[in-house]
Amino acid sequence: MSEPRARWIRLTTPFRAVSPATVITAGVAVWVIVMGAWLAITSGGVVSSMFLPSPQAVASAAVRLAADGTLFRHIGASLQVVLLGFVISSVLAVPVGLVMGSYAPVQVMLEPLVNFIRYLPVTSFVPLLILWIGIGIEQRVMVIFLGTFFQQIVMIADSARMVPRDLVNASYTLGTKRREVVWHIIFPSALPVILDTLRVTLGWAWSYVVVAEMVAASSGLGYITIKAMRGFQVDVIFLAVACIGLLGLASDLIFRALRKGLAPWST
Repeated sequence: MSEPRARWIRLTTPFRAVSPATVITAGVAVWVIVMGAWLAITSGGVVSSMFLPSPQAVASAAVRLAADGTLFRHIGASLQVVLLGFVISSVLAVPVGLVMGSYAPVQVMLEPLVNFIRYLPVTSFVPLLILWIGIGIEQRVMVIFLGTFFQQIVMIADSARMVPRDLVNASYTLGTKRREVVWHIIFPSALPVILDTLRVTLGWAWSYVVVAEMVAASSGLGYITIKAMRGFQVDVIFLAVACIGLLGLASDLIFRALRKGLAPWST
């Protein structure tokens, strides 16, 4: 079999691993295609710059806002809100989700309430949060918390329920006490899925930060987005969105590395 044919079969076989060189080449190629298409559309006048700025205009906005420190100040403000809301949510959701997924009485008590609240739109809470706790950073952190906490509980409870019963029964045979099973057997077994849950919900937290900062905020990427919209600065809007995307991508890579380090048996 020729080498090109063998390579094609490897690439089109489900779950077949690809080489690091292929990963890098494919990733760079997609970015080159997207940026090339963006440049061609804006340079060719297909879409007015009033609605779609060119890559050069977005880069110029980044340089302009970075030069006086404005961009970094807003990135820092959003980063603080997302991390505070996400950490508080995760610290509470992991134990609650594990207990809810491990004990049927807790599940029947909490699941209806959690499932009800998690379907409520976070945006509807913003006016209430402003009335209850004001317009400070607490209100923005609370938006992130409400947007991630109840989703995390459900997903972590599901990960606990997926732990093989044979593993739990084997631990009883070896002398593990019932009160130790959750933290010494179920938690380590569910850890890879829990880390995946945290990685996914951190991405949701980045999307909620725009909602949190669009109302009654004076800093952050969501704030400069709404401010740029009022001034019709489309290049700044694109810049803010790109910054959120890059920060989300960086946090995703960090969580992937964390998963590989904390749960090497699952890779």
